[in-house]
Amino acid sequence: MPVDIYKTVFDKYFSSKQFEIDFNSALEVLQKSERIFFIGNGGSNSICSHMMEDFAKIARFPTFSFSDASLITCFSNDYGYENAIAEWLKIHFKSTDLLVAISSSGNSKNILNAVDFANLTNGNLITLSGFENTNQLKTKGEVNFHIEVKNYGVVECFHQVILHMLLDKYAAQSR
Repeated sequence: MPVDIYKTVFDKYFSSKQFEIDFNSALEVLQKSERIFFIGNGGSNSICSHMMEDFAKIARFPTFSFSDASLITCFSNDYGYENAIAEWLKIHFKSTDLLVAISSSGNSKNILNAVDFANLTNGNLITLSGFENTNQLKTKGEVNFHIEVKNYGVVECFHQVILHMLLDKYAAQSR
């Protein structure tokens, strides 16, 4: 059954006109950004670490991720888990930066608070969410990628696919 879900989502989502529009818009957002900040929880945080490394190495982008255990526990202890990422962004994030916010559910309070802060600074913002079509993250970015499947594996895998596709296209154009 899981293979069928991956195939159905891939065939439907990646061939849609909306995906093409969102993908091209995301490339434009990347091109106007000076630095990239990646945020997510759990598996999405792992994607953040991976993409932070690849965008730095392949595209030579200055990149950051809220993934260091000491940093997470320090900011969570001092500001509360729901505010930790936003407080970190207050130190580093500028209007010329890009925030890539990843949340499978699209309803994680710490991600939503960080996104709200990025929007207040008029920074660039790309969101990747999944599950319900009504999740809170889905409409908060300049570009919003949404995989409407309630399956962590499918959502997380396709979030990483989207980010790798963006990286590959951006790097090819930058050469």
